Amino acid sequence: MTTAHARNDNKQEALKGLYDELYAKNMFPFWATSESVEHDEIKQLMATSRAIPFVWSYKDIEPLLQRAAQLVTMDDSERRSLILVNPGLAPKRASVSTMYTAYRLNDPDEIMPPHKHSPSAIRFGLTGMGNFTGVEGEDVVFGPGDMVLTPNDAWHNHGTVGGEQAVNLSVLDLPLVETLHAVHFDHRYTEMENGKEVEKKVQTARYPSDYSQRIYGEGGLMPRFVDHKRGGGLSSPMYVYRWEKMEAVLDAHKDWDGDPHEGIVVDYVDPSTGGPVFKTINFYVQMLRPGEKTLPQRETASLLLAPFRGSGHSIIDGKRYDWNQFDTLAVPGGCWVEHVNGSSTEPVIFFGATDAPTQKALLLYKRWGRNQAGDLLRLA
Repeated sequence: MTTAHARNDNKQEALKGLYDELYAKNMFPFWATSESVEHDEIKQLMATSRAIPFVWSYKDIEPLLQRAAQLVTMDDSERRSLILVNPGLAPKRASVSTMYTAYRLNDPDEIMPPHKHSPSAIRFGLTGMGNFTGVEGEDVVFGPGDMVLTPNDAWHNHGTVGGEQAVNLSVLDLPLVETLHAVHFDHRYTEMENGKEVEKKVQTARYPSDYSQRIYGEGGLMPRFVDHKRGGGLSSPMYVYRWEKMEAVLDAHKDWDGDPHEGIVVDYVDPSTGGPVFKTINFYVQMLRPGEKTLPQRETASLLLAPFRGSGHSIIDGKRYDWNQFDTLAVPGGCWVEHVNGSSTEPVIFFGATDAPTQKALLLYKRWGRNQAGDLLRLA
């Protein structure tokens, strides 16, 4: 017995020495020698920082945007946005593991100089009719519900026109691109003039301001006589998606059964391929009819949802999260979620972002649901 105890003591001492040396040399032992937390390496390997379900209230965000506008001018910085940081990932700038949402307020007639970057981004109008984004020579003025792309490596600049404040929200895949160590920014915008490269603070318009709608605004019809690879062909060539078009589709299908786990969902797509607008993330609008409650579903993709109209609550992994217009709701991948429209007379309309395209490209995407009886269903 004494000999067995001695052997065990010697083994534990030797293991401790092995662990200490591995950690000192920045290695991790991937085996388990006991069920204690200290040496259950499976539990340790899984215990990394993770996004949690969370709601950021626009009631809190809007006053902070106004204060920032008073204190930080365009002479101080070319950017003035509030990035939503998930408490489970802080201090990393991420709202879920692969994406972040940021809110931006521009004072009247502020225009920032052009820049470009490898993360893909969109702007979605919340307030004001004079939100402005110039993308690769297409000057876009947009209002509430309009979505504007600023694709990977496309020159763009932001601001407002028309003499009034405007607020929009952005969604970027920067956390994903950062994880892949592929982030780059460029602020030196130049154009060729008289055979010479000249640095400029404003992009010269090269397309009509309604180019996206004229070329791509009719579903199922696409002109052959233009180049559909503008901006390097890295995203949808349609840079602005107008709310009136989306609203018409929602209105035309408001009486359809829809999906019991999602209600009525309409994806934004690349009109030249029918696929997502970006290779990494995609966007959609989700409508819950008055009083509608979705059945529980769970998917591997992470979601960011902004209620554009209406209010209600979501049940995420058994916990209730209330939300109102212009809030942002984080739904990390792997969570069970169901949504409830709190009104018996008005619809709820979410603007949504998902990293599903990345997961599908890597064959990692899965989706489950439960029926009324509680049975588990494999949906995708």
